[in-house]
Amino acid sequence: MRRLEDFADADLRVFDRPPLPPPEAIRDVYLIGICGKGMGALAELLAEAGYTVRGSDEAAYPPMSTRLAAAGIPIHEGYDPAHLDPAPDLVVVGNACVPTHPEAAVARERGLTQASLPEALAHLFLSRRQPAVVAGTHGKTTTTGLLTHVLREADLDPGFLVGGVIVGEERTAGTGTGPVFCVEGDEYDAAYFDKRPKMILYRPHRAIVTSLEFDHADIYADWAEYKRAFHAFAALPPPDGLLVLNGEDAEVRKLAKRTWARVRLYGQEGKEPDGLSFDVAARDLTPVPGGQTFALVVHGEAVADVRLPMGGRYNALNALAVAAVALDAGATPAQVASGLATFRGMKRRQEVVHDGRVLVVDDFAHHPTAVDATIRGVRERWPGRRVVAVFEPRSNSSRRAAFEAPYAEALTAADAVFLSTPPLRHNDDPADFLDADRVARSITEAGTPASAYPSAEALLPDLLADLRDDDLALVMSNGSFDGLVGKLTAALGA
Repeated sequence: MRRLEDFADADLRVFDRPPLPPPEAIRDVYLIGICGKGMGALAELLAEAGYTVRGSDEAAYPPMSTRLAAAGIPIHEGYDPAHLDPAPDLVVVGNACVPTHPEAAVARERGLTQASLPEALAHLFLSRRQPAVVAGTHGKTTTTGLLTHVLREADLDPGFLVGGVIVGEERTAGTGTGPVFCVEGDEYDAAYFDKRPKMILYRPHRAIVTSLEFDHADIYADWAEYKRAFHAFAALPPPDGLLVLNGEDAEVRKLAKRTWARVRLYGQEGKEPDGLSFDVAARDLTPVPGGQTFALVVHGEAVADVRLPMGGRYNALNALAVAAVALDAGATPAQVASGLATFRGMKRRQEVVHDGRVLVVDDFAHHPTAVDATIRGVRERWPGRRVVAVFEPRSNSSRRAAFEAPYAEALTAADAVFLSTPPLRHNDDPADFLDADRVARSITEAGTPASAYPSAEALLPDLLADLRDDDLALVMSNGSFDGLVGKLTAALGA
């Protein structure tokens, strides 16, 4: 991560922020960028806890705008320093804000009390709870949602804040009444005035690391720097806390040497590295229609039979991480198995959005490894279907040329591929921009027909012409994909 002093505008980033007052002294909270995924979740959490909440955003649109309206939270559309009158007790500055942002700048100039999202969450909610923080390159959202659900099914009523919507609830956050508070631990930076990873600020009592693979090339200089962020995270749980690590991932296993906390390794039986055994394991892992089954093994003993209604071995591993934390928090093996069996999933994570002559599945996958795992996961969950992958490389990392070969390799796991290229952003380097046509040619040369298009709209007619009865259209993007999913399902429905 870059130091604040290394930025050309360091004089605007380094300043004396007033200390945060005690939580009970804060009543009125203003959020800059309130319709962002994490900021909106925090706003809902604050409102549920009884705070007066207001905020602003440049693009207040559904679903977040409608959720905030339903919670009675007023939103200013557009940014204006006058929105900060009267002065709130706390201003939460979203990490999309730059130092010259009109509202962030006036908050700084007036000396208002400010915090980043993770700092506010930790101060107002986590300081009195036992945070269970889920970190890692892949699987954070699903694992956090699944942990929340399992703890609820065990009557432990956790608080939660997750970067996605739990299917059937239309919620991303809740206060809960139990001691545990589940948080998705993002490794992205906190705010323009605090470049530490968000996960570092969450004070984990129990922590999960699902995987480690280089990501966020826009803020981490290299693989070594990325790993150092997780080294710091692993050191945070206290000696009586718990660090749960994916034992199948060699880099994740190394984190066991970075902590004073108790360590639990998880993985599939038979995948153990030499000389090690998994504390929590899946025995006889078997894909079945609609999901997978396995025996939950704890310290070598089978304690429950599990039916998980999600495909993909990576989701079985996520379930093992959840089991390790839930058991440590007081859930019984039977409660864990019941919770895993009744989880309906997260929106945009293998979410079925249309089930007709063509099955349409929407997924957030955007890193090459996640794309590959998602394609293989839907094959296991819906065997026998032709998988048509529709992908948009939208994130700051995925649009880089360095990911061309990994994407080509990952997407060959599909039966046909349709690629859409997002437009250049102001901070993109054209010389380092991913060439979707080159990726498509590589996929085709490997034996899977692939085509690239300049936009989602240009892609849609050819996609509809290609889809056959009983196909599975797997749409992957970490953004809106310009409404492609809705347009596709509407056309198929018609």
